[in-house]
Amino acid sequence: MRWALCPCRRIPRSAPGWPAGPRGDGASIALVYSTGDPAGSGAASALASSLRWREAACPRARTCLSSAELGAYLAGFEEDVLSMDFLEGALDAEAYVVLSRHSSRSGRPSLTVHTPGNPGEAEFGGRPKELAWSNPRLGGALLLNYAASARGLLDRYWLGLEATHHGPTSLSRPVTFIEIGSTEAEWRDPAAHEAMAAAVVRALSSPLPDCRPVAGFGGTHYPAKHTRMALEGGLCYGHVLARHSLEGADPSVISQAMDKNYGGISAVVLERKSLGSAAREAIMREADARGLPVITI
Repeated sequence: MRWALCPCRRIPRSAPGWPAGPRGDGASIALVYSTGDPAGSGAASALASSLRWREAACPRARTCLSSAELGAYLAGFEEDVLSMDFLEGALDAEAYVVLSRHSSRSGRPSLTVHTPGNPGEAEFGGRPKELAWSNPRLGGALLLNYAASARGLLDRYWLGLEATHHGPTSLSRPVTFIEIGSTEAEWRDPAAHEAMAAAVVRALSSPLPDCRPVAGFGGTHYPAKHTRMALEGGLCYGHVLARHSLEGADPSVISQAMDKNYGGISAVVLERKSLGSAAREAIMREADARGLPVITI
């Protein structure tokens, strides 16, 4: 499978897609992982060997490096990534990118990007009915660059967006997960580690894409239509709420998906046929209240 990458223009990090805030030790982005996770640790090792880093002091971290070239920290923690609501006390950064494994019952090999959050109960970290802050342009940059760096793997791996799920949810800065799934074999795949590392370096070495920031609603947990719009249609997604999480969804969750995006969103993307009338009406009502156009796919 090959995806056509959109010819996105580029904007600097000072533009609205980036949160304002202290840059700390010359680093604006924190790349974090769990030291017990073979996928995150493997990608971190690939990153560490691809650039020049120096030791840095990060509370709670077992290992912490800083790259002036990338403007980033690279920090490993004993805690599982789903429980990293403490990150702001450990790293003074403008945004967090979590290098992580992905698990699924199907065991489908996958390379994914998503924002965390719990549309319902908090089964895997974070707080119930709380979504994390998203950065659509950063997520879009990671997805596009993952597709480019993993071209040689796409005959074995599915690449795309995942719907919003799991923790951490309570950080005040945006959080984006970039993952390798879904079994031990993929978590330990050096080629996947290299692809993730290359995607991160490319995303952070260039200004963010001037894509159209949106929130997505509908589709499955692996939203193929939203993924296609992100890879081919010039859209960059913050939250994507899958159809199963919208059945009887709390209106506050729909509101958070539209509101908790650094730099804001300019539209809502609705996979109309996958949703019941009640969910569609709730989404369109919230979009209308914010003056956001609704794109149906």
